Amino acid sequence: MMFFGWKVVATAFAVAAFAWSIGFYGPSVFLATLHQERGWSVSVISAAITAHYLVSAALVAHLDSAHRRFGLAGVTRFGIAGLVLGAVGWSLAAAPWQLFLAAIVTGTGWSATNAAAINAMVSPWFDRRRALALSHAFNGSSIGGVVFTPLWIALIARFGFTGAAMLIGVVVLAVLWPLIGRYLGATPEVMGLRPDGDTVEAVHRPHSLGQQATLAMLLRDRRFATLSVAFALGLFAQIGLVAHLVTRLAPVLGTGGAAGAVSLATACAVAGRYLLGALMSADRRLAAMGNFLMQACGAVCLALGTNAGVLLMGCVLFGLGIGNLVLLSPLIAQREFAPNDVPRVVALVTAVNLAVFSFAPAVFGLLREATGDYTAPFLVAAAVQLTAGVVVLLGRHPIRIPVQIDSATRRGR
Repeated sequence: MMFFGWKVVATAFAVAAFAWSIGFYGPSVFLATLHQERGWSVSVISAAITAHYLVSAALVAHLDSAHRRFGLAGVTRFGIAGLVLGAVGWSLAAAPWQLFLAAIVTGTGWSATNAAAINAMVSPWFDRRRALALSHAFNGSSIGGVVFTPLWIALIARFGFTGAAMLIGVVVLAVLWPLIGRYLGATPEVMGLRPDGDTVEAVHRPHSLGQQATLAMLLRDRRFATLSVAFALGLFAQIGLVAHLVTRLAPVLGTGGAAGAVSLATACAVAGRYLLGALMSADRRLAAMGNFLMQACGAVCLALGTNAGVLLMGCVLFGLGIGNLVLLSPLIAQREFAPNDVPRVVALVTAVNLAVFSFAPAVFGLLREATGDYTAPFLVAAAVQLTAGVVVLLGRHPIRIPVQIDSATRRGR
């Protein structure tokens, strides 16, 4: 009989696929569509996308509390509904200021369905096999980009922006609503199950977890600081680049070709996760540094490329690392922090990431309008990725003096 946790992973995969199609890859299509069809400036539309991420950043820090109060299934359903209604709102906007109202709705929905939410769905069910389970779940986000970016373009061309948003919204609700209720409403404790499907006898009995780290303690912890800063920088570059990728590629590849290139990048994200699993050593920060370096090389190709071959190479290199950024930070946290601190660390790191990368679409839009093309913004993305790689290594092997050892030393004096 299949362990129920794998059914949760499959549900998380589906949630990620549909949520990323609207909350992550959708804004890139929205930007290109609204700029071309309505003539609104790239910087204004980018500012609305930034508002979408800022709203999510303000709310995601409270996600753990919302799950405890309203349940994982209820919060996830609320988030999916917000993404669907917000996408329709983007399509119905008659003036640029209305985009910011729609951004509040999609940002609220995204806060309940993004990487922190996927981690919250999967982590209670897995410990030893958490990396594998999260990798499978996050592959849904890549499938969302592969399938839905060209699908958005095709449906908008056939039915218009509003028709496409409504059609996708109906499918999202029809598929996810029953799945969420069936598989996200239970916990291992309620079902009498153990993480990884282990028997009671097979479960490792850890030592006392000790007192949970406070926010002040985490902020002074070099591991937490470098983890937050590194991935905030990496995601700033990634979100800014992805939000403008269709607009960057369309003049060379055409709108359809640009959508296909985004699909290629997100398909590479699936391969990138398997590559990470095969090559990742015990030093997960070193793996993160390699991921940042690879994406920086891709950003340089996208910045300087003038033909399809170089641009597609940039999509491949950048795409191989797209999915690993949301996967690596919880895996590093699992390795470096006490088990009872990990959920809080992941939520806080996600909140910091969102607060920083929320500004990326607007910053990239302003740089593009100031310089006339995407060379400068994408070179900035490469430099930021390299900086993130340096920062993440600064947190390796911090000097820690556990309270228990300190106390024992004092007793021995």
